[in-house]
Amino acid sequence: MQLLIGKKLGMTQVFEESGGLTPVSVIQAGPCPIVQVKTTEMDGYSAIQIGFGEGKENRVRKPLKGHYKRGGVSPCRILKEVRVDDPGQFKVGEALDVKIFEGAERVHVAGVSKGRGFAGTVRRYNFKKGPVTHGSKNIREPGSVGMCATPSRIFKGKRLPGRMGGRRTTVRNLRLVQIDAENNLLYVKGAVPGANNGIVLIRRA
Repeated sequence: MQLLIGKKLGMTQVFEESGGLTPVSVIQAGPCPIVQVKTTEMDGYSAIQIGFGEGKENRVRKPLKGHYKRGGVSPCRILKEVRVDDPGQFKVGEALDVKIFEGAERVHVAGVSKGRGFAGTVRRYNFKKGPVTHGSKNIREPGSVGMCATPSRIFKGKRLPGRMGGRRTTVRNLRLVQIDAENNLLYVKGAVPGANNGIVLIRRA
């Protein structure tokens, strides 16, 4: 199992051994305690539940509070389930940290992108603007979008104005520049989805 729950802390830059300056995203990955281990015999499939972040006990409902207590884990802010091939190698209560990424060169990072609200086609899809001249009325309009008599409708999937961002996005094959095992930090080249302090999932590529 090579996946962790993390939190995007922000962006910075680091000097590499070659002397180059690299822009990186700093992600606090883990520690993620194992709350439950599911097996094919008991649950019908193999998976583990991992948590992230400290949760407040007064905000945890009684059934979930008993679930954490059964595993000997303090309440977590985030709880995710991850499919695994061999659940026997995991034990309830042990914590997963950034050491599982040692030796990895690239990772996939998934998160919820920043919500931009309602946006037109120029901003949302990088459409070209119309002529900015005297009398022009289609500077930022999308132009013709439908058909005439046949089929007299707009095809599904047509790129039109609408809500931009605020959806799950995965950035693949980001280079893992540095691992800080003491502070559970990953330095990944480039930008990752979401705002600062947003929750992300980091998977080995």
